[in-house]
Amino acid sequence: MIEAITTPDRLTLRINRPDKANALTEAMLNELADHVEGAACKVLVITGAGSVFSAGADLDDVRLGTLATSPAWERLSSAIAGFEGVSVAALNGSCAGGAMGMILACDLRIAVPSAKVFYPVIKIGVLPQPSDPARLKALVGPALAKRILLTGAKITALEGQAAGLIDIIAEGALEDTVDTMIAPTLAAPLDQIKGIKALLDG
Repeated sequence: MIEAITTPDRLTLRINRPDKANALTEAMLNELADHVEGAACKVLVITGAGSVFSAGADLDDVRLGTLATSPAWERLSSAIAGFEGVSVAALNGSCAGGAMGMILACDLRIAVPSAKVFYPVIKIGVLPQPSDPARLKALVGPALAKRILLTGAKITALEGQAAGLIDIIAEGALEDTVDTMIAPTLAAPLDQIKGIKALLDG
């Protein structure tokens, strides 16, 4: 259910469970984290198959165990945040719930025009994953972060772009937009990429 496409300079991870809106199980989270932690390349792209990026936690897995509070969510977002190259969330559709942690941890976010993002923890009686609120606040500011987390608001791609959550809205094919954006990164040496990220994060 996780498709990994590798080249010497790029790793693309595709959540391939479109019949379940790319809902994530604990096993899928750990598989994604395994790939990211083992990646040694310039660019990481995370996307989904079908018309939804990810609906978040698989509800069947939640009912059968402790997926809602599993450390696998934080393991994955920490791995993405620690990736030495440039990480890109390519939103082929909407992103909900715990799957928000993945896109918040990425360096860049590209979305199709119809994509929406929402994190409805307030409606299901759980807390967001520990690192997500600070990353969300850093991107969109405290006011919108509060509206997203405390009301479950759905944010459109256009509103997300205006707020700083979405960097680019794809005008044509999503993959073409991603390829165009990361071309300069792929042409640069990894040490330069790491150096720029260190200056930004310092």
